[in-house]
Amino acid sequence: MKHRRIAHRQLPPADAHNGAPGANSLCVVRDDAIPDWVKRRVLLLNATYEPLTALPARRAVVLMAGGKADTVHEDPLGPLVRSAEWAVQIPWVIRLRSFVHVPYHARVPMTRAALMHRDRNRCAYCGAKAETIDHVVPRSRGGEHSWENCVACCASCNHRKADKLLSELGWTLRAALVPPKGRHWRLLATLPELHPTWLPYLGEGAA
Repeated sequence: MKHRRIAHRQLPPADAHNGAPGANSLCVVRDDAIPDWVKRRVLLLNATYEPLTALPARRAVVLMAGGKADTVHEDPLGPLVRSAEWAVQIPWVIRLRSFVHVPYHARVPMTRAALMHRDRNRCAYCGAKAETIDHVVPRSRGGEHSWENCVACCASCNHRKADKLLSELGWTLRAALVPPKGRHWRLLATLPELHPTWLPYLGEGAA
């Protein structure tokens, strides 16, 4: 029986720079911190403080260990990661030491997370806490799945509206439906939850 060889992508060793310890030698000091270490996401900023992505904590530590990034917002209660010669507490925000160019795409992809951020997690019809997404013009009546036709919606309004048009119900929208603009929105489109220390870097839509 033949076995296929499967290539696994590995993180580059952090000791390639400045004599820092290797990524494989890093370990968590406190056992009770392991769940946080595994699940933690760290906001990565460009050298210009522009948000780039939310990294897994392990990758963030590798960047810092390799001298490629510095801590911007510490977490005094965060798990401590160390090797034989080096230690760091996992932060909430880090910043690259060197600028990286990122291609700009004007149209932000519409995701549930991004739509909820745009509408500030409030129902577009009544202002209550949003729990779902609604198509203003129902898809059964030709409505598109787009920024201009989708809104955050509470369960009650979603049930009452069903496949009706706003004109048939006498409802109005609380705000105009426009696609969000800005580089940070591409990051917001992937993040349903945000840590408070990230908000100053993610623009108005994250507040």
